[in-house]
Amino acid sequence: MDIEHLDAMDRRILKMLQFDGKATIKEMANQLNMTNTPVFERVKRLERDGFIKQYTAILDRQKIGLHMVVFCTVSLKVHHADFLERFEQEVTCLEEVVECYHIAGMFDYLLKVVVRDMDVYRQFVSKKLAALENIGKVQSSFVMTEIRHSTALPIS
Repeated sequence: MDIEHLDAMDRRILKMLQFDGKATIKEMANQLNMTNTPVFERVKRLERDGFIKQYTAILDRQKIGLHMVVFCTVSLKVHHADFLERFEQEVTCLEEVVECYHIAGMFDYLLKVVVRDMDVYRQFVSKKLAALENIGKVQSSFVMTEIRHSTALPIS
């Protein structure tokens, strides 16, 4: 099932949960002018059908000492499927990498890296990223100001 098969109420529930994953069934039912049971059943169906992957807390990275965000583009030397797969498995084990995308264009991968400071990033690149097999070229772009950050997806 995809988003086209959801009705307006399911979409409203998804929007609500994106902005407040701790919202109770009762709170949502009140906002939707529904009773608890149908809202509960809809949420369970949205979970079961995979629209809701998980519930999580979004931390303030500044408060936990992660002051630097770096977008890092990576080119691999060899592009055989097994080398791509190995890189993807290895990079997912690096806790500093919070997002990784296989991209088209001048580079093969785009990584979002979050660290405490420049020294930690330098150590990350030289000791962890460069240690991965098949790394060709790495280019870093440092975030100066975060203008907008959201985890909410647009639901039409």
